[in-house]
Amino acid sequence: MRVQLKNNAGVIKEVKVGFSWTTFFFGLFPALFRGDLKWAAIIFIITLIVGISTMGFGVSIPGIIFSFIYNKLYIKDLLEKGYRPANDSSQQALHVRGIVTQSVQSEA
Repeated sequence: MRVQLKNNAGVIKEVKVGFSWTTFFFGLFPALFRGDLKWAAIIFIITLIVGISTMGFGVSIPGIIFSFIYNKLYIKDLLEKGYRPANDSSQQALHVRGIVTQSVQSEA
């Protein structure tokens, strides 16, 4: 499922909610392509630490874990930057998944 987020300048971003298949297959690259340098760096550092501590055998473990949480983290960062749900269906989808409360008003 995808939701639309809109900022005060009218920029709309369409973001997937739920499991991130791109993070599962490509690790930190989806975060880099989205311009999310903070989470790209965090994923890189954790992957590096796990890879070194397991002599390379556990390097895929952070990618699997972040696949389940990355989209939610990205949406929360966008909300902190001033984005809001662009429509009622996006608001409802985010509310059902516990990302926003019902009190957040969408700017249609």
